[in-house]
Amino acid sequence: MNYTYLLINIAVIFFPLVLSFDKKVHFFSKWRFVLPAIFITGLVFLVWDMLFTKLNVWSFNADYIVGINFFGLPLEEILFFLTVPYACIFIYECLNVYFPKNTLQQYSLSLSNLFLGLCVAMLFFGYNRWYTLINFGFLLLVLAYVEYINAKYRFMYRFYRAYLVALIPFYIVNGFLTAIPVVMYNNKENLAFRVGTIPFEDHFYLMALLLMNIYLYEWFKDRANKKVLAG
Repeated sequence: MNYTYLLINIAVIFFPLVLSFDKKVHFFSKWRFVLPAIFITGLVFLVWDMLFTKLNVWSFNADYIVGINFFGLPLEEILFFLTVPYACIFIYECLNVYFPKNTLQQYSLSLSNLFLGLCVAMLFFGYNRWYTLINFGFLLLVLAYVEYINAKYRFMYRFYRAYLVALIPFYIVNGFLTAIPVVMYNNKENLAFRVGTIPFEDHFYLMALLLMNIYLYEWFKDRANKKVLAG
């Protein structure tokens, strides 16, 4: 069905959008921080997406998209970088409001070091595969920057909790996308190891996408708070 990918996008954002007006979270009041974070991150990942499409790292099944393309990408793929980050930041904010205590705080630096080590290992073993190389290289840079170079926001323990929860809808949504398949991967450009039908790299693609979005979200919030205090 030509509307499959579009319907998946709608399903991803529907409940987070409706629940954005929850009285306790008031997520709609944070849109001024959410939207620029999504826009900036989306531009980076869209360039990445266009490059990978041209390099045949992945492709899109014409049977499940409406056929509207921009810069060589289906409309639905562009919407993906709006719907998924919005849903993930919503999860992040809901967890922070409803569960302010977070036992991951004492382990966040160890987790970051573990993932940094994994990135180095994956770069060593997969340097000759485009998806593995760019994916883990980018995550290495973003994670090192957030955790060590510009670490003033100290949100990583909240990030890891949100990432773990986001893996639940990730397996559902990405499971559909890769099982049908809507998105088709060239196994010559990845490690050819899958969790079900989902490439191993996709888990860390989500991590990099979510981390950049949440870092910018926190940065925009901090900037607004400083303006209020200064005013």
